[in-house]
Amino acid sequence: MEKENYTISVYTENNIGLLNRISAIFLKRRINLDSFTASVSEIKDVFRFTIVVSVTEEQVRKIITQIEKQIEVIKAFYHRDDETIYQETALFKISSKLLFEERQIQNVIKESNAQIVTVTPEFFVLEKTGRRYEVEALYDKLEPYGLMQFVRSGRIAVTKEKMHISKILETFTIEEVN
Repeated sequence: MEKENYTISVYTENNIGLLNRISAIFLKRRINLDSFTASVSEIKDVFRFTIVVSVTEEQVRKIITQIEKQIEVIKAFYHRDDETIYQETALFKISSKLLFEERQIQNVIKESNAQIVTVTPEFFVLEKTGRRYEVEALYDKLEPYGLMQFVRSGRIAVTKEKMHISKILETFTIEEVN
């Protein structure tokens, strides 16, 4: 089987130690995480981890099974890249003198659809949101000028199809009441 990118969405309660146990599942299998993001979800008091890995479908199925064995995990899903809409965000901190002395940087900013977030006498900060390859392309263009700092977020993603997580949560609520 061939490896491909999978976005794993894990809906959980917010409990201490869960992140450690989930990361241990990947560690045991020697699977590197390409991206990991945690946030609140569309459901009150439910959190969502978004994890990107490059594995086979058989491996991702086994990972989902192990993740769902964690008590605090409500449900976990996996999707291929073509089944999701996803973005990453990056910040680039660059010396302000380059903005005025190197005309090419202004062209790079325009061509990449990056936004200037702030400008000070010492530095300016660019924000670029897009696919990873778009962020990496901008990095490659700016790196020769000297980056003072660079940071990229993990992937954030929504599925193209309904995920039905609200219906799943309703069954948990009904079961808890009975």
